[in-house]
Amino acid sequence: MDPQKYRPATGTIPTDPGVYRFRDEHGRVIYVGKAKNLRARLSNYFQDLTVLHPRTRQMVTSAAQVTWTVVGTEVEALQLEYTWIKKYDPRFNVRYKDGKTYPMLAVTLNEEYPRLFVYRGPRRKGVRYFGPYSHAWAIRDTLDTLTRVFPARTCTSGVFKRHGQLGRPCLLGYINKCSAPCVGRVSAAEHRAIVLEFCDFLSGNTGPIVRRLKREMTAAAEDLDFERAARLRDDLAAIERTMEKQNVVLEGAADADVVGVELDELEASVQVFHVRSGRIQGQRRWVVEHSHGVGEDGEFNTEEAEREVVADFLAQFYGAEVEQAKTAAEPAGVAVPREVLVPALPDDAEAVTELLGALRGSKVSLRVPQRGEKRDLADTVRRNAMEALKQHKMRRSGDLTTRSEALAEIADTIGLDEAPLRIECVDISHTQGTDVMASLVVFEDGLPKKADYRTYRIAEAAGEGHSDDVASIAEVTRRRFRRHLEAPTQTPEDIADEGGPASVAGAGATSESAAESTAGTAVGASGPDPVGEAAAADGAPKVPRRFAYPPQLYVVDGGQPQVEAAQAVLDELGITDVPVVGIAKRLEEIWVPGEEYPIIFPRQGQGLYMLQRLRDEAHRFAIKAHRGARSKRMTSSALDSVPGLGPARKKALLDEFGSVAAIRRASTEDLRAVPGIGAKAAETIAAALSPRTGGPDRNVEDLPEGPTGEAAARSQ
Repeated sequence: MDPQKYRPATGTIPTDPGVYRFRDEHGRVIYVGKAKNLRARLSNYFQDLTVLHPRTRQMVTSAAQVTWTVVGTEVEALQLEYTWIKKYDPRFNVRYKDGKTYPMLAVTLNEEYPRLFVYRGPRRKGVRYFGPYSHAWAIRDTLDTLTRVFPARTCTSGVFKRHGQLGRPCLLGYINKCSAPCVGRVSAAEHRAIVLEFCDFLSGNTGPIVRRLKREMTAAAEDLDFERAARLRDDLAAIERTMEKQNVVLEGAADADVVGVELDELEASVQVFHVRSGRIQGQRRWVVEHSHGVGEDGEFNTEEAEREVVADFLAQFYGAEVEQAKTAAEPAGVAVPREVLVPALPDDAEAVTELLGALRGSKVSLRVPQRGEKRDLADTVRRNAMEALKQHKMRRSGDLTTRSEALAEIADTIGLDEAPLRIECVDISHTQGTDVMASLVVFEDGLPKKADYRTYRIAEAAGEGHSDDVASIAEVTRRRFRRHLEAPTQTPEDIADEGGPASVAGAGATSESAAESTAGTAVGASGPDPVGEAAAADGAPKVPRRFAYPPQLYVVDGGQPQVEAAQAVLDELGITDVPVVGIAKRLEEIWVPGEEYPIIFPRQGQGLYMLQRLRDEAHRFAIKAHRGARSKRMTSSALDSVPGLGPARKKALLDEFGSVAAIRRASTEDLRAVPGIGAKAAETIAAALSPRTGGPDRNVEDLPEGPTGEAAARSQ
């Protein structure tokens, strides 16, 4: 539905803090949000759809009405937002759910004979929990080490009853890793004392336990009970091994949660380290889709997105933790520590801090660590979040089954006869119609094939001084497929036209871009190059080999106009076996030639993810080539105005002095010292570059990019 149809009159929206709900045509709540100023916040949802985040755009077009509730303070807004998110479970809200991902070590203190075991799920009253741990094997390893020191029960109720009826303990009882309360070796009180001591140790209170074991070991040795002394010595070694795995990361027995965030435009990775008594007691991580960080101009702001993710996460996570603590009859301090370290303070930091304090029942410090051990730990958590996001994306793209599923989904959704094993994607990059560069990237079997990447320089006349992506897409398509249809013999002029090494160098591409493109022009041919090796030996440019076959899917970055332009070129060339589609970035829609409406892929599907990754790679490669072209033009722009100064002498001057600003400052004698620069040429250069003689004005654009150019600009 068009959002303007249900947009409320601006004057009717209050300017107070509050919580708003978007509902669909069936009355279901699909999004819940909070605001310090309801009028200012809601107006952002009813601006031009093209500047909205894709997820936000889909939400406002799926909604049919919006309602709001005014509250007294921002803290009340945070609390009500969390309550409604939990109640309605809106599909467009980001939810930080644990599910059954994280195992914990549970101690059933509500039983007569408490049990230690690995547990997943919601917390229960009367059960004490430690963790969460990253892996279940970490809990089992800890139990295996500590049960020799704290021989508590770990068996199920069925096993416990069966061995009580049999009158003999299980294997753990025979090897002294269980005190065997099932057969009466210890009383219920003695067994509970063992379990409570185990809980104290895991809570970080290790000093008294270590001192007790040392006293008992010394006493056993004095009594000449060397067998018992040796057993206590081994118990101490087991304790030390466990303590080594829980190194102190914060001095002063600090309690803190350290939050790390890594994100891109589509997904966010959140990592939390739970530090209790100075030791890391647990770790959790989430990777979720988000729609944060998009400003009124439609541009993505990483810092703003990070602040918004932190605010959402803190309210949801600690709200859920306190509810679980209440269910388990635990104090709120177990769920909310005294200190929370975050990568960035949210915009409403005071309200969030007040909410955390209310949840805990005492003051909570929310801050960004700046130095010392806390900053080091925060950096470690951030690296873990970064690695989690990287692994998440690699699992989606690197797994063979996932890639096969993605290719099959693309074929089924678009209507191809078979899965497209080779996909090519084209993107255009320029700055207001100047330094127009195009990229062509290739995916085979769902993976990038960088050897086949290409870059193309587009004549600025194609855009007539302004951006004309449609004409540029048509030109690249024509050049790519015309090369495929022509005879295999190539000339050096063809190389420059095709976008091989000569083309990239002429475009001023960066070294990495040139390396990728050079590799691409040397591989993937339909046979041996008849000219390449001989030409290379003579010093001429090496002729790139052609693609062996056309793509099974040709993707352009853009909407219907770009798709129609590419299809028109293929029709002109008589190519009928290459399907063309376009991916529009804002709505992530897939356009097909001749169709009035786009194809909508499933948002969570692997097919859309692969097309997005292909588009992003083409965008990255095009920007790299464009920046290289722009950098070269800006570096040598002033030298272009010097009469009689060719490329070789320009290069010699830049190699000698490093920048145009340095050449301006050089004396005539210094210029004459450059190979190829005579007395007359030196005077011409000095006169042309001097502002006092009518030469070009000094301008930062004349200087190379980077620290050297900026420093030179400041020195003028």
